[in-house]
Amino acid sequence: MTKHRFSQRPCLRLSVIAALALVLVLPVSQAQTLRLPGQQRTPALGATNLGSDAGASTQQRQADYIVAVVNSEPVTNNEVRARMLRVEQQMRQQGAQVPPRNELARQLLERIISERTQLQLARETGVQVSDAMVDDAVANVARQNQMSAEELRRRLETEGLPFSQFRADLRNELLLNRVRDRELESRAKVSDQEVEQYLREQASGGGQQAAMEVNLAQILVAVPENASTEQLAGFQARAQLVAERARNGIDFAALVKEFSNAPGGNSDGQMGLRAPDRYPELFINATQNLPVGGVAGPLRSGAGFHVLKVIEKKRAGTPAATVAETRARHILLRASPQLSEAAATARLQEFKRRIAAGQADFAALAREFSQDASAKDGGDLGWAAAGMFVPEFEERMNSLAPGQVGDPLVSRFGVHLIQVLERRNTALSPREQREVVRGTLREKKLEEAYTNWAQEVRGRAYVEYRDPPQ
Repeated sequence: MTKHRFSQRPCLRLSVIAALALVLVLPVSQAQTLRLPGQQRTPALGATNLGSDAGASTQQRQADYIVAVVNSEPVTNNEVRARMLRVEQQMRQQGAQVPPRNELARQLLERIISERTQLQLARETGVQVSDAMVDDAVANVARQNQMSAEELRRRLETEGLPFSQFRADLRNELLLNRVRDRELESRAKVSDQEVEQYLREQASGGGQQAAMEVNLAQILVAVPENASTEQLAGFQARAQLVAERARNGIDFAALVKEFSNAPGGNSDGQMGLRAPDRYPELFINATQNLPVGGVAGPLRSGAGFHVLKVIEKKRAGTPAATVAETRARHILLRASPQLSEAAATARLQEFKRRIAAGQADFAALAREFSQDASAKDGGDLGWAAAGMFVPEFEERMNSLAPGQVGDPLVSRFGVHLIQVLERRNTALSPREQREVVRGTLREKKLEEAYTNWAQEVRGRAYVEYRDPPQ
């Protein structure tokens, strides 16, 4: 498969994993009321009250009720409250200030309405997500939370969230991704002239006052809400130990895997290059005077104790001088009337077993079986930087160590068996820096295109507001 066919899709929301991993840390009383977006329902009597002050509000309305109707589909109060609890949980984990509940409820209702209209468009236009794609998303969530798929199922059921409902939430998220991909791809093309103009502006008008961007990595030692004084001291000591190890040069990514409770804790903990105002103020205040490589913390927030490392600082808008690259190879099997996704997955799983047992060579299998242009090269995709492949492929690739073969992965192109060969940091040539600029401009266009498209879809919908959410 050639790289341009692995084009990046718009990154306009939390990833499936990052968003849904939050479900795992919700208390039982909250997880029980998570709703399936788009599901037809009638007001349910005796619905669980979702407020954090549930014990004090038992005399309030316990029956669920409709807060809005979107093209004849109802949105219920419990849907809004369930979403609100997840967002509040995430904001506290990040040390961000949580807005007033009535304002947050209003914003989230509008977001749910927008998502509902997009899901309806996806279904009306025949966009589909296969069971195999949902299976792979479930596996990704499990891996992100460092557990097996079966352990994930048991954990969700224990916390009161039916596994079938969890799968339905994932399916809807994948549907949204696919319809947005299809609608926005043609709206985000970047011309050579736009790249040249951007570079000229950076060279002449960026100036010394241009805003800085920073990439931070974090380790979160989570603290339960009702932790005792003794427990709190233990968590603080654990965070202090982590900070000292990080300052002594221990690999931060290894410390993330060992100690972090933050979503994405099985990765390197990096939160991405972004403007300071897109980080919690707590994080920026602690790191603004640190050099690259500096470590801050432990910092106390409502979520626990944070240890931060400054990974990168640069002037906003300037392309990076170096980039991390991965060289990987894959075997691609495309679904067809003769080969279902399930059968393709089973075949690739057998290939993986044979490779691990030394009974087959990856490159030889790729040349014989892969249905991709890279087959003639033994499946070798060459060196690739971040953003070269579709997110689901890149996420799986990034989770593998050099030499490791992953489990079969379903993408929009088919089913892949991926092996990482090696990784490196390399200096960017002028041509490659231009491509970085092109990607930056494309992401900006995608965000603008998404905003306009979402407004168009929302504007065509019939929306009736009922009682406000509480």
